[in-house]
Amino acid sequence: MFENISAKEALERLKAGNRAYMSAEKSVVDVGGERRKDTLENGQHPYAVIVSCSDSRVIPESIFGAGIGDLFVVRVAGNVMDDHQLGSIEYAVEHLGIKLVVILGHDHCGAVDAAINHDPEGYVKFITDEICLAIGDEKDEYKACCLNVRHSVDITESSFEIHKEEEEHGLRVIGAIYRLEDGRVEFDM
Repeated sequence: MFENISAKEALERLKAGNRAYMSAEKSVVDVGGERRKDTLENGQHPYAVIVSCSDSRVIPESIFGAGIGDLFVVRVAGNVMDDHQLGSIEYAVEHLGIKLVVILGHDHCGAVDAAINHDPEGYVKFITDEICLAIGDEKDEYKACCLNVRHSVDITESSFEIHKEEEEHGLRVIGAIYRLEDGRVEFDM
């Protein structure tokens, strides 16, 4: 359990987990019956919130070597931010005592590509419109992914409740990019 650890300690755990993930041949995280029973009986005590793209190749628990109950993960295509994601973050911060929020984008993001190169219709347009707002005229896919992450970090930090938690309780909100090719996570985007 990682109840109420600092943002710095949580970030170090994520970095260590990512290093282990990059060198592992198989996942070795705790998803066993004992752990499931423990989290059922004693509740969840995640050490970080991860807001991640829904891309099936981006699996935060694996990327950070985390097991059941270790991370509070919010997933949405393009890792865009709206009231639903902000509400999920606020819940995790206020009720679970989490001190670190990571907005995790990734390279080769289909939602960013759609925003740059296509004009989607339907509900996907809500996502691509938000990404277009974040990236402006940027056409370089990697730079656009970084701008999109930064935009979601800024929206998160501008939330009154999140801002209050940063000021009063040491909450930290950071951006990161996951590299599909080698599994590396670059923090502080």
